[in-house]
Amino acid sequence: MNDPLAPSERYLQGMATRRAVLGDSHVDRTQSGLTDFDRPFQELITEAAWGHVWSRPTLSKRERSIVTIALLAALGQDDEVAMHVRATSNTGATREDVCDALLHVAIYAGVPAANHAIKIAKQVFEQMDAEETA
Repeated sequence: MNDPLAPSERYLQGMATRRAVLGDSHVDRTQSGLTDFDRPFQELITEAAWGHVWSRPTLSKRERSIVTIALLAALGQDDEVAMHVRATSNTGATREDVCDALLHVAIYAGVPAANHAIKIAKQVFEQMDAEETA
């Protein structure tokens, strides 16, 4: 008999994709801080964003990464921009890809949005470089 409290297949796929993109340490930090208040939201994004959208075979993780960074930058979602720039180390998106995505943001969403996202990306890449040499 199926356990109604067991995670769905979509959730399990989403968690695997989420870990592949964001890394185990990020996901483990998020999971360890879950409360009854935010657990439903985390389950929703794991199934919907990671299980439905990010797990589709049409676009590669690199392509999804580029699109996601551009969209988040255009929307001014600074924390999410930083998180997804950091995730490029797992998705295969290059710094040149991020630069080109943010050039598109400048044209289609505005120079201020791109300018701010470029500042964030530079900071994240500097942190990643420092971690690599440490």
